[in-house]
Amino acid sequence: MTSGKEELAAMRQAVIDGERETAERLARQALAAGAAPLEAIERGYVPGIQEAGRLWEEGEYFLPELVTSAEAMQAAMSVLQPALQQGQRSGAEQGRAVIGTVQGDIHDIGKTLVGTLLAANGFEVHDEGADVSVDRFVERARAIDADLVCASALLTTTMVVQRDLVHELSAAGLRAKVMVGGAPVTREWASQIGAHGFADNAVAAVEVARQLVTR
Repeated sequence: MTSGKEELAAMRQAVIDGERETAERLARQALAAGAAPLEAIERGYVPGIQEAGRLWEEGEYFLPELVTSAEAMQAAMSVLQPALQQGQRSGAEQGRAVIGTVQGDIHDIGKTLVGTLLAANGFEVHDEGADVSVDRFVERARAIDADLVCASALLTTTMVVQRDLVHELSAAGLRAKVMVGGAPVTREWASQIGAHGFADNAVAAVEVARQLVTR
């Protein structure tokens, strides 16, 4: 079952307005109605946090508003993520992945969703959270001999850190492939900075990750 346009719009608005209880309630209602959790996330809540990020970049939102929007998104994810994990598939391990949102960026919803789906598809996922420094990415990738490093950026001001990460991983002599994503990130940007892969949504990220680790 899919969520209707009104329900999806309400989810989006709850995140924009930072209405934690409303966001959580709508998520529970969606699951109770048999809606697909991934659809609620990608078509309802994610557009809301993307809009909050845009408003912050344009100076209409300040840090308190951005934080309350993130908290509303987290409340919804606390309901929807377990439902996603229930669909976890068994099978051979695909590879070891380090994932995080780059330094200076506190957005972690999209990154968390990608990590959840990677884990559900056989990857060993090491989630470093948000505001992750390049050095921390490199250290973790070295420590686990990572096959893949996934770096998210939701702001145009932080996406440049992805370029630094690609450079430092290469300079460190690590074999990990780099996949980048986030609202302002494009395939052209990924190519420009030398990233090995790009995905514009969580489902696509899983397929790109599979291709990268099996090359």
